[in-house]
Amino acid sequence: MTRSARALWFTSSGKSEIREVALAEPGPDDVLVRTLYSGISRGTESLVLRGGVPESQHDVMRAPFQDGEFPWPVKYGYLNVGVVERGPLLGRTVFCLYPHQTHYVVPAAAVTPVPDSVPAARAVLAGTVETAVNALWDARPLIGDRIAVVGGGMVGCSVAAVLARFPGVRLQLVDADPSRASLAAALGVSFASPEEASGGCDLVVHASASEEGLARSLALLAPEGQVLELSWYGDRRVSVPLGEFFHSRRLRLRSSQVGVVARPDRTYAERMALALDLLADPVFDALITGESRFDELPSLLAGGALPSLCHRVDYRAGHVPA
Repeated sequence: MTRSARALWFTSSGKSEIREVALAEPGPDDVLVRTLYSGISRGTESLVLRGGVPESQHDVMRAPFQDGEFPWPVKYGYLNVGVVERGPLLGRTVFCLYPHQTHYVVPAAAVTPVPDSVPAARAVLAGTVETAVNALWDARPLIGDRIAVVGGGMVGCSVAAVLARFPGVRLQLVDADPSRASLAAALGVSFASPEEASGGCDLVVHASASEEGLARSLALLAPEGQVLELSWYGDRRVSVPLGEFFHSRRLRLRSSQVGVVARPDRTYAERMALALDLLADPVFDALITGESRFDELPSLLAGGALPSLCHRVDYRAGHVPA
């Protein structure tokens, strides 16, 4: 008997729908997973939903288990937590870089067991915390560094939450939205507006996806300082101020992208396992700022009402999110 599942597809600019999809019969090295939760990272998925992935980046931006092709129709997503119902790891809660779908079949090697210390509802953040881990492997912060994270969205806050564990650093979360101050407090870091942020930084991690944020990031650097660019601009062109003090201060601007493991001595699996271990800290719950049922997604996405951090999708039968 052919199994089926229900999946969210982006169908045109700003529109999506839930479709029935057939599931392959699991092989001996596959797992059948029943989804408990998935997560929406507004930045990337909003860009995909509006068709903003440049043609030159269609291959680079493919999610591991994406169906369809950019711009549409496409089944896209990468934050999924479920329970293995068949195959190796039977009964285990696992994380997978899978789109929004009620059940799915993937190779067992494509899922990562969620540690007992991490609630399944929090584990949806694993893909974003993995991005933060990779960024800090690229940035290589040192004890006592003066650091700013510009952009208090999902990625920026994940970076700030991990950096808050570093000893002796001066750390600020910088955002133009004053309501981010309470979020910074929940993460245990100080907050500043772009105008009031402390300069003289050894490292600035930029994640605001704005031209103004990038310019301010460069201005906050001390001589020989570095901006690590985490923003994904899609098809937008961005002006970078490389005049003024850029050369005289010998500043550096470099990119970081989670598609490549930033340490040659680590594997993708080891990086993901580390991200899940970090999620044992309940401070990360502050990054989940909304929740809805799976069936509500098309109307929710069409209304554009998603928060700027992580929106959690609940697949559990009969559950009414708070």
